[in-house]
Parts: sequence; structure tokens; C-alpha cells
Amino acid sequence: MAALIALFSNRVLVAALSWWAIAQLIKVPINYAVHHRIDLRLWVSSGGMPSSHAALVCALATAVALKEGLSSPLFAICVALAMVVMYDATGVRQAAGKQAAILNVILDELFQGHPISEERLKELLGHTRVQVIVGALMGILGTLAMWAVWEL
Repeated sequence: MAALIALFSNRVLVAALSWWAIAQLIKVPINYAVHHRIDLRLWVSSGGMPSSHAALVCALATAVALKEGLSSPLFAICVALAMVVMYDATGVRQAAGKQAAILNVILDELFQGHPISEERLKELLGHTRVQVIVGALMGILGTLAMWAVWEL
């Protein structure tokens, strides 16, 4: 029980996980507002608006900056991690999603009438730059707001 209390009193962890969860949860209503359909799979999948990856790593870096200071080595590690995660989300995983979409079209056309598999490749893997920026801003501004409330 004491370990659980210690875990939930870790403001850095609480901020990071909170903004990850919030970003995941609001994907469904945002998707509904844009596409007029409910897709509950967005709650547990990668990709979509906003980037929960960016929200998590930016909330983490912001919370560490507030707790340890901007000159701390731990903050530097968090910034480097955030840069890698956000680059991967917009670069490598976005490209993989585009390739999956093209391969799905090729498979549909090539094997039309002769199905080889019902399983399609997952296309929503990465994020656009806007999705990452929105997730990053959520993590940074949300953590600043949380920290301000905690300091009252």
C-alpha cells in the first residue's frame, strides 16, 4: 500500500501518464467531430489527433524541468527522448503507415476475387506534424497548469 501511495505521489509520473491518458481519451470525440463516426479503437491505438506519445514525453520533460531544473542532466535526457519519440512519430511510423495503405490497395487489386487473407495492414501508425504539435502543447501546457495547482 505504501508503494502505491508513493507511486501516485510522484508528480512527474502522474503528470506524464495523465496527459498521455487525456490525449488518448479525446481522440474519439475529435475523430467524431471531423469524420462523424465513432471509432472506439482510437482509445487503444497509435496515431490520430492528438499525439499521446508527444503529450507523454513533453509532459515528462516539463515536469522534470519544474522539479529538477532546466540545467539538470535528467531534463536533458527527457528532452532527447522527446525529440526521438516525436521524430519517430512523424517520420518513420508515418512513412510505415503510408506504405501499409499502398500495400493494402495493391493487395485489394491484385487478389480481387482471390482472397489470400482477410487481414489488412494497419495504416494508422504515425502522426502528422500538427498532431504531434498539439500533443506536445497539451503535455507542456497541461503539466504547467497541473504544477501550478499542486503548488497552491
